[in-house]
Amino acid sequence: MDMPIPNAAILARKARIVAQLRQILPADAVVHEPAETRAYECDGLTAYRCPPLAAVLPRTTAEVAAVLRLCHAEGIPVVPRGSGTSLAGGAMPTADSIILGVARMNGVLETSLEDRIIRVQTGRTNLSVTGAIEADGFFYAPDPSSQLACAIAGNIAMNSGGAHCLKYGVTTNNLLGVTIVLMDGTVIEVGGGHLEAGGLDLLGVICGSEGQLGVVTEATLRILPKPEGARPVLMGFASSEAAGACVADIIKAGVLPVAIEFMDRPCIRVCEDFAHAGYPDCEALLIVEVEGAPVEIDEQLGLILQIARRHDPVELRESRSEEESKRIWLGRKSAFGAMGRVNDYMCLDGTIPISQLPFVLTRIGEMSREIGLDVGNVFHAGDGNMHPLILFDANKPGDLERCEDLGARILRLCVEVGGCLTGEHGVGIEKRDLMGVQFSEADMEAQMRVKDVFDPKWLLNPAKVFPLATSAPRRAA
Repeated sequence: MDMPIPNAAILARKARIVAQLRQILPADAVVHEPAETRAYECDGLTAYRCPPLAAVLPRTTAEVAAVLRLCHAEGIPVVPRGSGTSLAGGAMPTADSIILGVARMNGVLETSLEDRIIRVQTGRTNLSVTGAIEADGFFYAPDPSSQLACAIAGNIAMNSGGAHCLKYGVTTNNLLGVTIVLMDGTVIEVGGGHLEAGGLDLLGVICGSEGQLGVVTEATLRILPKPEGARPVLMGFASSEAAGACVADIIKAGVLPVAIEFMDRPCIRVCEDFAHAGYPDCEALLIVEVEGAPVEIDEQLGLILQIARRHDPVELRESRSEEESKRIWLGRKSAFGAMGRVNDYMCLDGTIPISQLPFVLTRIGEMSREIGLDVGNVFHAGDGNMHPLILFDANKPGDLERCEDLGARILRLCVEVGGCLTGEHGVGIEKRDLMGVQFSEADMEAQMRVKDVFDPKWLLNPAKVFPLATSAPRRAA
């Protein structure tokens, strides 16, 4: 993305806006020097970059409301940002926008073990929510691979899942209430410390809305008692198709593991080199974990292993200790970072019916060979949430374009077999121009009318989610 050349008018406007921001926020909460704003020019989708006008780092809901009121009055676009781990460009700024980061809003506001809820500021990281309650025997279920760094704000924006979402659901299944600030500075409360609020399901609208409707500053989350025990088993297969067929048969049998994770050979190799988890030498690997009392674990794993043996596995191995289980999961949780040590890549996020796994994996391999770029597959196989990693060379002319072409083909394939464009990463800018593959014009018009209600000036998270040509009349109004 080309960076605009600053001119006198732009610099003067920036100076005026920064001065206004410093009147309503502490001086250290306003970031505006070019060397500092470079840290906010992209998120986890690093192929595209653009520095913002400035960035602000409020600490309270009141400060967020003050910033939004100012930006609303001045017509300044605002890009909400959690930890910047988005892989779809969800937190990428435009040159005329203000980044509103919630990273400093990381407190625990209320905990009720009796009611099984915790209320936090949304800058708190996913893993630290469990950290606040694990000594009492509780945990927060959604567990994205980036859970060490990603913020609850981003989890809500993208409706994030994780390895254990097969049993416990994704963010929307564990979110009970939010405090959200609208673009004009209005603060509203939706839901609360109970399972379902009356009236319209506004919480369902907000979760997964990608920062298009408001800035979520506080969240009430469902917490759960830790299970009595858990045990993963490694399953190695001679082909991705055999592993995919095994997943389909496990789900078809009515067994509900807490997680079923898939890796193919390229991912197995780099994850093993990083975590030394003892992964087998094979073409495809499944990590299947069950939990409960020891007798429940033994019964479930017995049935799962019986199913796996029908697909001629090259290795079946149960974890023998808690330490081994931690290493097994460290390898899977480190997959994206481990792959980044050895290659540039773009991570996709299509979702498909479980029954289509063998076919889709075969087609991805065929398309990979046609385009001439390797693909590493690592994903939540239990719910069909695929994360193909397209490997390319960022310094080689034309490679990024080929990567984008292959990515679009894979996502179109996901929709064609009955799936959808995204499971948990969101649309952002990455899938923006593919929305028409899944949604009709009428579908998108209905979605944009919802945004009209919450953000009539279309100032929140600009140039995301909707194709630019489709949203242009609204953004220009």
